[in-house]
Amino acid sequence: MSPTFLERPLVAALLRRFRPSPFSIGVALAVAVGALAGLASVAFDYLIDIFDTLFFDVLLDGFSSLGRYDVLLLPAIGGLIVGPMIYFLAREVRGSGIPEVMLAVARDGGRIRSRVSLVKILSTSVSIGSGASVGREGPIVQIGSSMGSFLGQRFGVSEGWLKILVACGAAGGISATFNAPIAGVFFALEVVLRTFSLQNFGVVVISSVTASAVAVGAFGDFRAFTVPVYGLNHPAELGLFALLGVGAALLALGFMQAIKIVEGGFSRSHLPDYLKPAIGGLGVGVIGVFYPEVFGVGYEVITEALVDGLPLLLLLALIFLKPLATSLAIGSGSTGGVFAPSLFLGAIAGAGFGELMGDAFPGIAGDPGGYGLAGMAGVFAAAASAPMTALLIVFEMSRSYSMVVPLMLTVVISTAISRKLSRESIYTARLIRRGLDLRRFLRFDPAWNVKTWEVMTRDYPTIQASASIDEVLQTFEKTGVHGLPVLEDGNLVGIVTATDVEQAMMTESEARSAGDIATRSLVTAQRDQTIAEVMEKLGAREVGYIPVVDAQEPLRLLGVLRRQDIIRAYAMAAQRTREEHESSA
Repeated sequence: MSPTFLERPLVAALLRRFRPSPFSIGVALAVAVGALAGLASVAFDYLIDIFDTLFFDVLLDGFSSLGRYDVLLLPAIGGLIVGPMIYFLAREVRGSGIPEVMLAVARDGGRIRSRVSLVKILSTSVSIGSGASVGREGPIVQIGSSMGSFLGQRFGVSEGWLKILVACGAAGGISATFNAPIAGVFFALEVVLRTFSLQNFGVVVISSVTASAVAVGAFGDFRAFTVPVYGLNHPAELGLFALLGVGAALLALGFMQAIKIVEGGFSRSHLPDYLKPAIGGLGVGVIGVFYPEVFGVGYEVITEALVDGLPLLLLLALIFLKPLATSLAIGSGSTGGVFAPSLFLGAIAGAGFGELMGDAFPGIAGDPGGYGLAGMAGVFAAAASAPMTALLIVFEMSRSYSMVVPLMLTVVISTAISRKLSRESIYTARLIRRGLDLRRFLRFDPAWNVKTWEVMTRDYPTIQASASIDEVLQTFEKTGVHGLPVLEDGNLVGIVTATDVEQAMMTESEARSAGDIATRSLVTAQRDQTIAEVMEKLGAREVGYIPVVDAQEPLRLLGVLRRQDIIRAYAMAAQRTREEHESSA
């Protein structure tokens, strides 16, 4: 293993001389992560603009003979580029990337492959630039988090600090994208780390502010949405905002269900994974021919709905078509976020609700744009199960602080209803569909920190299926073990124990070989599973020997997990926990 940056001779000598604390090193890295996230956000914006020009100006000229159907193929062409890029380079960049960051923190100690940031920024730029109905916020979170993980691993920080640096990258990405440093902090704590401490808060704040400063330096003191100052028009209007909260929760749940249905349809299809984004893109193109408002991130449409207003029929159509277009893009395996589409859906639905309420209660209902702001916060809060982030992101994006009470009411009601009706957020639901439950990794069990391959016995004796029972007994006596994996043509076919031999001899069975008496219904462990996952899989079963196999080759024996190995894993986990506490003190 190559030395970390801190272990290099010159750096190590400087550290011995000045003796900075782990906290000082962590803060310095947090500043660096924030700066990198800010620069990545700026580069991301420029790349999206470049590909948008390439597709909708240059390439579109070639389809001018198609008339109004000229945009039909653009998202499909983008999918043809993005699909192979993701499939062959980094499959974890599919979708928004936020679920993968959450999983990396909860299960993998904050470790993210370094190539993720490059593949994500290129693939998402092509995806959004070609018109895919996705957002840029989830991708920049994964990009920033990947940079935080890369720096942390290069500097050899503890696992606790590595997770914090991943959160720093996430906060920096949100902060730089929206010029919303406070919302970036709460997003990182509420969604990514899912825990709060003063140390985490302080370090993440530093990174978030640094990223925002970089973005402001590049673009000026910008606002994502420039809207008039909205406020409460009448005390009775709070009842309308409460009703909007109910609608926002139902819309968020419907959006999540649409993604689930479309993703399930694509996963059941027999198409190659690298071609699916092109099919999803073609679906987006069909919708975009008639409703071009669904293309891309949609900030311009949101601003128009909040400020100038849109025709009611268009608003009602987009309530259904935007989630469908986003579901086609995400469900087909393309890359892009659901953050902005959630805001889009909330703004459109809220503005439409405001127009209807204005007609029904002209003396009570205020400007539809105010309902659009509240709808944005309500839908995102319900979808992401992140009420604090939703409130703060809308405040900082619009700077319409006079809306604080209506927004809080809408967000509280939408979040409460969504949590009552669904245990999962739009991010964790995607992991659940892959068989991954974050709650398992968040339980206080130190064995979640140790992987099977770290403690398994590698050179464990085996026996061939054709071996006689006498040979089995001789191997038991020679090796001192009481259970042997049984191999046939190099593949694991079962395990034979001393109990199996005794039963065969007592019953005078006709079985004559290890393969005949072996237990073939095996409980196996995969090399990358944590010890806690293996123990959970075993349940109450008494198993003394657990064969360890490769996830891609389930018949290939890599080693055996014994009781003493599991005891050693818990000792290793306890030692790591102590070291983390000491390094972060």
